[in-house]
Amino acid sequence: MNVDTISDFLADQRDNTPDELQGLVLEFETLWERKLWHELTNQLIEFFNDPGSAPQRLQFYKVFVLKFADKINQLKLVDLALKAATQCKDNQERLAFMQSVATRVDKENSQDAHVFALIAVARVKLDLEDLPSARKDLDKAEAILDKFDSVETIVHSSFYHAQADYYQAKQDFGAYYKNALLYLACIDVKNVPYEERRIRAHDLAIAALVSTSIYNFGELLLHPILDALKEKGEDKWLRDLVFAFNKGDLVQYDLLANQIKAHPLLAAHSRQLREKIYLAALTEAVFRRPPHDRAMSFDTIASETKVRPEEIEHLIMKALSLGLLRGTIDQVDEVAHINWVQPKVLDMTQIENMRARLKEWDSSVEQLGNWIEKVGQDVWAA
Repeated sequence: MNVDTISDFLADQRDNTPDELQGLVLEFETLWERKLWHELTNQLIEFFNDPGSAPQRLQFYKVFVLKFADKINQLKLVDLALKAATQCKDNQERLAFMQSVATRVDKENSQDAHVFALIAVARVKLDLEDLPSARKDLDKAEAILDKFDSVETIVHSSFYHAQADYYQAKQDFGAYYKNALLYLACIDVKNVPYEERRIRAHDLAIAALVSTSIYNFGELLLHPILDALKEKGEDKWLRDLVFAFNKGDLVQYDLLANQIKAHPLLAAHSRQLREKIYLAALTEAVFRRPPHDRAMSFDTIASETKVRPEEIEHLIMKALSLGLLRGTIDQVDEVAHINWVQPKVLDMTQIENMRARLKEWDSSVEQLGNWIEKVGQDVWAA
């Protein structure tokens, strides 16, 4: 396509462009003629980012952008392609389009862009529910990513986003939880629309609760994404439930029993949730005690966790096997000797309990110091 044809194309597109974007389209021709590829790319990104450009993006990409595609930053080329792909008529067309983009940027000096495009291909396959093929693309992208010393944040965020969606589709809740948090670590949550934040917070909370590998919710509790669940009253119960599990609050758990039963996924894992809250209650009971007073009888544990006496030994063994506690069990005397409990994020009540314990420890140290000074006067004098 020669300069005159490009001019005709831009003139034709300008006539169909919203008034507020016509200035940008006029500038495209000037930058094209002057071969200012970097500036032209940035202007195109600005144009593609505007919702008003949506009907024209695909045509702009195929007719205009591809004429100088090899001269611009390949990562930005893929970014433009992704925005253009939103205008494909269906997922099959979108898949073919993004596969062609991935092939175009599969060069030695643009592997970051190739990864970015591969991830986009995998995401379309997820939409098409072709999970095995999506997994192959994600594995290939991960293998390339592992070779980089550094890469643009947008590539990592898109990878973890796609990984999270894949594991959510597979109902691998532990892997979803890990990758979703890694994705959130790559972005500014404040820039995410509220509804998207709310859905992500909901999915993370559910994954944390039903996963068989997550017993410490600290990372989620400290993340601002969870605040999205308190902006609407109908979501607040889920946030309260996560906090109840963090501190083993059996009373709060029972108060939320109706909401748990009404949620299909939580209801399906009700037995597992009950065991999990018992484990949380056990670790909280141990945590509240000072280190020198952690020899707990089975009766004491049953009283504090509401677990039936005949199930106490199994509960303690489960906590030990999961690494939530360390210690030994005296089966004859029915006593658990605990010497370590997994650290956890504390709420204000738990912090106040720790403060009281520290004050008690400080007082004990002071009393011991006074006693040593009193009985050892002759020794100190000598």
